Amino acid sequence: MRFSAVFATLPAAAMASISPANPLKRLARVLGYAGLRLVGNVFKPIKNPEDLRGKVWLYVVSANNYDALDFIRQARPDAVLLAGQAKNIGRYNGAVNRLSLRRKLLYYWQFPVALLGLLRTEGRRAWRFFDFIFYAIGYYEVYRRALRHYRPRAVIFSNDHNDDTRSLLLACRAEGVPTAYVQHASVSTSFPPLGFDLSLLEGQDALDKYRQCGPVHGRVELVGMPKADAFLGLKNTAPAVRRVGVASNVHDPLPALTEALRFLLQEFPDLSFTLRPHPSDPRDFGPLRRALPGLRWSDARQENVFAFLQNHDALIAADTSTHLEATLLNLVSIYYRFSANPLINDYYGYAAHGLVDEARDLPELRDLLLRYRAQKPAGHYRRAAYYNATLGTANEGRSQALALALLADWLH
Repeated sequence: MRFSAVFATLPAAAMASISPANPLKRLARVLGYAGLRLVGNVFKPIKNPEDLRGKVWLYVVSANNYDALDFIRQARPDAVLLAGQAKNIGRYNGAVNRLSLRRKLLYYWQFPVALLGLLRTEGRRAWRFFDFIFYAIGYYEVYRRALRHYRPRAVIFSNDHNDDTRSLLLACRAEGVPTAYVQHASVSTSFPPLGFDLSLLEGQDALDKYRQCGPVHGRVELVGMPKADAFLGLKNTAPAVRRVGVASNVHDPLPALTEALRFLLQEFPDLSFTLRPHPSDPRDFGPLRRALPGLRWSDARQENVFAFLQNHDALIAADTSTHLEATLLNLVSIYYRFSANPLINDYYGYAAHGLVDEARDLPELRDLLLRYRAQKPAGHYRRAAYYNATLGTANEGRSQALALALLADWLH
């Protein structure tokens, strides 16, 4: 993924928080990582509140991962949530066990070898992202050692493409530890091939996309969206759109986002608009707040996405899995690209498969909102059936129970 054309053409603002374009700034980040994370970890021994030996590991790399797997921890006394040492899990930082990365420093002799090899195979992109290569070094060896020490019964993932999760997956294969995967958000055809012993996917869309990524390994079951169970019975029944949520992320340029919001506020003074920036977006939204005082705000670090959606009748966003969650709750969801990047166009295929309406410009966006301001379909949520296998079945709202039963059978 890091060497793909899509990743290489991310907007500068989006890339700045991930990997700076200036090589000196990238080097500074690498040195900071080496000092704070690698050397710093050496002087921070791990003291976990729970015993990790022989347990079912729920490996997380973000707060979203935590939310996606916590139902397993609540249902199984042998399950423990854990992350890599110093990994930022947001509001759950203090609620997860940690795997020591103190020995990661021992494997950095491999870095020049890896960099040279990738320069041969990937060319300039290996140099552009040498910081990512640096971060990834040592995970595999450290995690193999941890698996031999703790001998977990199985490892369950909710992310399949970060460097540390891929390393742990490969380490599990090498050590003979069973692996399972619970999908936590929509996937794309840029993801690695599905490589777990058991994969619990949300719907046919995810399986079709993974088949395009490469050979599908292991058993696959379609279980719907476990994290949405508690909310599927709370579908929006408003007959018309009055409250509109706008979800943004670092891929959406602030000038274009500001222009669209200003247009909407002027065109629809009778509607309320709420902006919800992605929780990882580091940009300063102060000027936007001052420029548009009539705009409401949602803090994604404090407000659950489903709680946010429950307060709205429609959603406007570019490439985000929030479209799916909105449609499941019977909100009208409109795909509008704030970015002009041609490689990030309907990234998840929502518009192509009819999950959302697409507005190609601001007049089209206005026309769609005018239509739904007059009348919102009562059964709009049925559009999501391709993405959520339990929708409209006896198992609708029971995805957690279905997933737990399949995991129990697999572990047995």
